[in-house]
Amino acid sequence: MSVFNSIFYKLISWAILSTVLVGFAASAHEVNPTIADLSVAEGTATLDLRLNAEAFLSGLDLDAVGDTDDAAEAADYDTLQAQPGSEIAKAFTENVDRFLSGVTLTADGAPLALTLVEIQTPEQSVENVARPSLARFTAALPADGQRLQLAWPEGYGGLVLRQQGVSAPYTGILQGGETSDVMNFLTGSPQSGFAVFLDYIPVGFDHILPKGLDHILFVLGLFFLSLRLGPLFWQVSAFTLAHTVTLAAGALGWVTVPGSIVEPIIAASIVYVGVENILSRGLSPWRPVVVFLFGLLHGLGFASVLGDFGLPSGQFIPALLGFNIGVEIGQLTVIAIAFLGVGLWFGRKPWYRRRIANPASAAIAVVGAYWFIERVFL
Repeated sequence: MSVFNSIFYKLISWAILSTVLVGFAASAHEVNPTIADLSVAEGTATLDLRLNAEAFLSGLDLDAVGDTDDAAEAADYDTLQAQPGSEIAKAFTENVDRFLSGVTLTADGAPLALTLVEIQTPEQSVENVARPSLARFTAALPADGQRLQLAWPEGYGGLVLRQQGVSAPYTGILQGGETSDVMNFLTGSPQSGFAVFLDYIPVGFDHILPKGLDHILFVLGLFFLSLRLGPLFWQVSAFTLAHTVTLAAGALGWVTVPGSIVEPIIAASIVYVGVENILSRGLSPWRPVVVFLFGLLHGLGFASVLGDFGLPSGQFIPALLGFNIGVEIGQLTVIAIAFLGVGLWFGRKPWYRRRIANPASAAIAVVGAYWFIERVFL
């Protein structure tokens, strides 16, 4: 074995070990966007927020953090997660002025005085799952005002803003530091279908990179079976077709499967592709069929994300298409990175399968098995 091959083999081994460790460390601490419903009735604007109160109380920079475990304030956040919901609601109420210091709701350009009416937080948190609090704010409107606009502060992460109670509602996705379009609260101010389509592309992409580690590992499992275009094309096509079908069906509410069933099967799918990569010498006749079946479950996982965001009732198709295209761009990006980082340089080496593809597939299967056990028994 040459010196180069020896050094490279060690580097690959460290990369595989890192993959396993990252998979073991990964948990459901990912940051979700705040969901805002804005309505107007009888001279009062009502802003309902579904938010992670613990994240705001602990001072997390939600623009910079994708997983709460990565934040410097992770210990404070975990401490708050362990407290009863009544204590979280009390602490948020006491610190509501700090929370509202950057949230600005204006009517015809004039800022409104938002007041916290109530906040409800589930009494018990679920381990590794963000606990959603429901906070209601109200503000008196000027007699002749017609146009509302919401400014969302830097550091507050993503916001899905939905206008309610009008015939043509506005739905927009804001990031920290951004301001919504103007909303007419008498007739509504809908975004164009193309604008909604563009808004939902990054939502789908973000669910793959960086947040969708389980989907990333599944796609890498498809990649490591073979670098030939044919096997990769048939697998990715089967996966894409399947998750597109269930993504649409789940988003429409035609199919609903509990996460307690979907998530373990997604983990099992990762184990399957990793193990079969090692045992198989190439694309078997049943592999695309099995990938298609697993893709149906992955599509339901994607649909749950859309459920968190909510789809605009008047722009359902553009939002769904944008999200799905974002997912596809994310998947193709994963494959492109894997090819440029490994396949392009070493795919033709006689030792590629033995030293790279098989160990990587084994690492993928180990992570999937760990997730399966965690999701079923822990």
